[in-house]
Amino acid sequence: MTTPGPVALVDSGGANIASLKFALARLGRESVFTQDPAVIRSASHVIIPGVGAAANAMERLHAAELDGLVPGLTQPVLGICLGMQLLCAGSDEDDARCLGILPGQARRFTQTAELPVPQMGWNSLAIRQAHPLLEGIDSGEYVYFVHSYALPVGSDTLATADYGGDFSAIIARDNFHGMQFHPERSGAVGERLLRNFLTLESPCN
Repeated sequence: MTTPGPVALVDSGGANIASLKFALARLGRESVFTQDPAVIRSASHVIIPGVGAAANAMERLHAAELDGLVPGLTQPVLGICLGMQLLCAGSDEDDARCLGILPGQARRFTQTAELPVPQMGWNSLAIRQAHPLLEGIDSGEYVYFVHSYALPVGSDTLATADYGGDFSAIIARDNFHGMQFHPERSGAVGERLLRNFLTLESPCN
């Protein structure tokens, strides 16, 4: 049996990469943080992590000529937190134009006395569609969020969370997937979600 190569973690300027690498290592998978197109193309799975501003991340992807590469990838791709928003059409944050692989515009939460922005902490998932990515995951399970912007609920939404209204917590279309929370910081539920992602195969296989 052939041992799979490293998971490609796309360098879009994200932070906290070490915790994601450790989470993947616990699942038996090596990973490499890279902007190398050849490494990204050849990886069995690609993850776009992200912490920070959408416009800055897109500038970094554009400078590395990855904004044209990523939409053409055929293996399973996962965007995490900001990385999920980068897969979509755009963000209200600095009017950023994103990769446009999935529809939707990230909107800033409305801050109230009860709901500070950013949302920081645990929130529960509500499953909306069955999908292999959600194998073994039930509505009501908690995951860890840190974000100020979120995507609306749409036809690609697999699961939602509620923070002054429902927003997309997990999305998928074809080989592209997104998690608005941090699975690497979400305990056993996050570990199961990452494991499920690593079992996905390219639709072309």
